[in-house]
Amino acid sequence: MGQLYLNKVRKSYGHFEVIKGVTLDVKDGEFVVFVGPSGCGKSTLLRMIAGLDDTTDGDIVIDGDRVNDRPPVERGIAMVFQSYALYPHMSVFENIAFPLRVEGMNDAKMREKVDGVAKILKLDQRLDQRPGQLSGGQRQRVAIGRAIVREPKIFLFDEPLSNLDAALRADMRIELTKLHSDLKATMIYVTHDQIEAMTMADRIVVLNAGDIAQVGAPLELYHKPQNLFVAGFIGNPKMNFVPVTCTAIDPTGVTVSYEGQSVTLPVEPRTDLVGQTLTLGIRPEHTTLARGDVNITVLPSVIERLGINTIAYAALPSGEPYCALLPGSAPVRAEEPLVTGIMAADCHLFDGNGQALERQVDWRTLELPAAVTAAE
Repeated sequence: MGQLYLNKVRKSYGHFEVIKGVTLDVKDGEFVVFVGPSGCGKSTLLRMIAGLDDTTDGDIVIDGDRVNDRPPVERGIAMVFQSYALYPHMSVFENIAFPLRVEGMNDAKMREKVDGVAKILKLDQRLDQRPGQLSGGQRQRVAIGRAIVREPKIFLFDEPLSNLDAALRADMRIELTKLHSDLKATMIYVTHDQIEAMTMADRIVVLNAGDIAQVGAPLELYHKPQNLFVAGFIGNPKMNFVPVTCTAIDPTGVTVSYEGQSVTLPVEPRTDLVGQTLTLGIRPEHTTLARGDVNITVLPSVIERLGINTIAYAALPSGEPYCALLPGSAPVRAEEPLVTGIMAADCHLFDGNGQALERQVDWRTLELPAAVTAAE
């Protein structure tokens, strides 16, 4: 079992509160990713679960047992750090076997366990080598092997791929996802990289200034962000935010105006919105060169051509940045007017407090592959 429950967990340094009453239930076998900007408290929260940092208030419960006062070794967890933290004078075998030697396990059983882990991680031909003879990805696999060999209830990963180059990070994401599938273990993974979060997680916990901004499946956070922070953090390039004015409401949605154009968005119609300045959210990948329900004209300052896509960066009259993700062959140029079309069904709308208005479009129906919808 590897069930974790955080109940109103807080962490303060003097009068400065780093974690502000986080409550979270992680199911046995889940792959949960903590994501957020630097300083949001994600690593601090992970260290509190591990027992490396004390908890100011609240309860940390693992498989029904409150573990706040237990040392790390008694919590049934194993942690993989950003740095590999390997012993350079020891072989790969000895690095993986180290926690078993500390426990006093006999040599035969220890050899069996290490050989099994090494085979899973494709390190069985490297057991006699030392860390200095390995690549970055192989060293990280040794660090992961040292965690696996303990057979913990919960694996904790603190930005384990940030020291690797881009190609290795992509490879290791795949390997970690396969490892989770094979072990069926509970894994909690900290990263500031939303691509890692979106591609690996069963559920993502988005943290902002020590609080949970939203918890959900990756596609749920993408299609139904609950606030401006999540909307701007999840997605690459980030969502465009366009100031609009609410002019009317009716059962079909909320009508807003922008630069003399009106469009009715299929979102929750609230009577208090009329006359207010709201924020229209549109993802760059939902902009097109065809005319839409509303059209936004900008003057791109930078054009990035990536082959499969072309990205145009510009600014709105309000000064807000604006980005369009277009086909790779899109005939756009810097400093030439660009008209982008937007469909109402693709738009998000946020009130004056930055909270999302409930979309009347079911995000699940927007997914093209039926298998993806079923999996969620």
